[in-house]
Amino acid sequence: QRRVHGESVLHLCTCLRQRLLPFRMPSPPTSVVVHPLVLLSCVDHYNRVARVTNKRVVGVLLGEWSKGKVDVTNSYAVPFEEDPKDANIWFLDHNFHENMYEMFKKVNAREQVIGWYSTGPKIKPADLEINELFRRYTPNPLLVIISVQPQQDQLGIPTEAYCSIEEASADGSLHKTFVHIPSEIGAYEAEEVGVEHLLRDIKDTSSSTLANRVSEKIASLKGLINKLSEMKEYLENVVSGRLPANPQIIYNMQDMFNLLPNLNVEELVRSFAIKTNDMMLVIYLCSMIRSVIALHNLINNKLHNRELERGPAKPAVKAAEAGEKKEGDKKEAEKKETAKKPNK
Repeated sequence: QRRVHGESVLHLCTCLRQRLLPFRMPSPPTSVVVHPLVLLSCVDHYNRVARVTNKRVVGVLLGEWSKGKVDVTNSYAVPFEEDPKDANIWFLDHNFHENMYEMFKKVNAREQVIGWYSTGPKIKPADLEINELFRRYTPNPLLVIISVQPQQDQLGIPTEAYCSIEEASADGSLHKTFVHIPSEIGAYEAEEVGVEHLLRDIKDTSSSTLANRVSEKIASLKGLINKLSEMKEYLENVVSGRLPANPQIIYNMQDMFNLLPNLNVEELVRSFAIKTNDMMLVIYLCSMIRSVIALHNLINNKLHNRELERGPAKPAVKAAEAGEKKEGDKKEAEKKETAKKPNK
């Protein structure tokens, strides 16, 4: 009887676990994809509310979960105020958020509340409390900090994604903290077309293709230097004992160094030099041909404009020339007559 009773209890627990499985808290996502519409909405929100101030703006993120990946496809602004002197005093209008979400849900029911955004630029002490407020609407809310005023030396994407987890302290107590989640910028086909139309007004058409390539190369090299500096800082912290060694990070670094070519081989160095010189020669010739064609078109354009300017003045010139010719013929006739008179 005890065995039968134990099997029945086990069966009941299994059934309850299957019933409650859809309602469990999802694990933190592996990556977050922010779409262009979210970036445009956040920048517009900041320019309307806090452009000339030191305040930050807060809004709600809408999107979809799919196999550990989150697509942030839409967002809307939410009234938010905080005391600049006391970080623990803040106000977020959740009633406004609930009304807005009801209207958004009528338009697209697939978009769910997945978290909130802030213009930061960094995490603030009250963010954990705000994150707990959004836990009412989603089990595991995300925080995406969007940099609306990127610095000139800042490289990379202007978004940073975080998720809160419970972490055990030294005394055994649990406390919540934010962990970083990899983020990227992605777009659907329709969004890519819209972004291209917007970039037409921003892109500098006066600069040549060669100048754009050089600037892109410089930006890429700066980004590479920043990444190498981060790797160096991490390794120094591991050696000094300030950070624990992560085998996965060490393996990734080793793989990157193994993929680097051996520049000590003379034949490889010579091959790199020849390939680089050939590419630079083609780019130089293309730039020269483009400059010659542009100069040729400029000269032809000036000649064409000069002919157009002379066009309306041709009848007046012909009349003046005809009048001068008549006066010349008249003077010659008078000279002939005066020459004939003495002979008579």
